[in-house]
Amino acid sequence: MLRYTLQRFLLMIPTLLGTSILVFALFALMPGDFFSGDTKLTPERLEQLRDAYGLNKPVIERYFLWLGQMLRGDWGFSMQYNLPVSTVISNYIWNSFIVSFGAFIIAWALAIAVSVYSSRHQYSLGDRTITFVVFALMSLPSFFVGLVLINVFALNLGIMPVGGLITTGSNYTGAAYLFDVFHHAILPMLVIVCVNFGPLTRYFRTSMLDTLSMDFIRTARAKGLTEASVVGKHALRNAMLPAITLLGFRLPALFSGAIITEQIFSWPGIGRIQFESVTTRDYALLMSITMLLACLTIVGNFIADVLYTLADPRVRITRNKETSR
Repeated sequence: MLRYTLQRFLLMIPTLLGTSILVFALFALMPGDFFSGDTKLTPERLEQLRDAYGLNKPVIERYFLWLGQMLRGDWGFSMQYNLPVSTVISNYIWNSFIVSFGAFIIAWALAIAVSVYSSRHQYSLGDRTITFVVFALMSLPSFFVGLVLINVFALNLGIMPVGGLITTGSNYTGAAYLFDVFHHAILPMLVIVCVNFGPLTRYFRTSMLDTLSMDFIRTARAKGLTEASVVGKHALRNAMLPAITLLGFRLPALFSGAIITEQIFSWPGIGRIQFESVTTRDYALLMSITMLLACLTIVGNFIADVLYTLADPRVRITRNKETSR
């Protein structure tokens, strides 16, 4: 187990290196830069600024300079915000985490509960209704769901704010400030829940149906165990094992934010500034965010592999046989 974990950890190093090359090459090939969009600059002044920020150097030299800065913890300087990239990211990333984490808990809890009910009552009226709702939610884009929620709860009912992080002009502190932030985060969270509820429910329902048809479930029922014990202690536990892999992919999503949702609700999150950095060609900020999300994805996969090995003894035995060869 320790040997396998160490191998997976060491494999992350060349993966991260290859990712950094792809990320830098992708943005290096994009035309223009932050200064080229300013029509007020003369060609002479444009070249001076490009020389000052090292944008005229060869691509390979710029890559190694950027990589060395990243390894030292220097993520560069955001010309759009006139601040270090690390400061910009730290100012916005936790706003995205608030919404994404809350939506993550709600969506997963609802999906698991609904999928258990649906799989236990397959082809019933409740199951067919759930299937219809799930496919309907999967067919609706996030911007449409967001606009509908704004129209219903903000404009018609007036019980929710249209957007933003806090009430404009307010000077709340303490618990009042936290409540105001939570009040503004409800609608963005609902949008993300609606978008993720459908795919998660379909995934968990299929996994539950496969598990309920296995021999060990029939054996548990033959022993006289209650249906609640069969489903809760045996079926659900085994059906959720594949979800560990899915859980690993959700780690970067907790910090990446939802670009469309944050734009609709004017939520100051990492997804919104990532979109703005594309339009302004603030490549230092854009590359840092992209690299951060890539690192989180690789780390999430590593954690999922380790957790899956710990959770399923069959995988553990297979891994030990592979590493002993």
